[in-house]
Amino acid sequence: MKDTIIREVYRVLEDRRDNPIDSYTSNIMKDDKKRGEDKILEKVGEEAAEVIIASKNDENLVYESVDLIFHTLLLLVYKGIDIDDIFDEFARRQK
Repeated sequence: MKDTIIREVYRVLEDRRDNPIDSYTSNIMKDDKKRGEDKILEKVGEEAAEVIIASKNDENLVYESVDLIFHTLLLLVYKGIDIDDIFDEFARRQK
């Protein structure tokens, strides 16, 4: 289960994009192109800052990192990036 959680989160985000419901992720992606992207980018920036603060304070680093990863995945789904492109890039860098 742990090995597949990123792929499962990604699939849910894609579903929320393609079949919107009344949820945070659907609503943020339903906004017109510029506003939706701006809101997601604001969250990525906010979460990145919170990861830095968590690391410096030695507290909540895992929690804040998951928030940052989640919003990065949300951005990638919003931009229509295939999850396999991410895994392929990791694999390419591993060589």
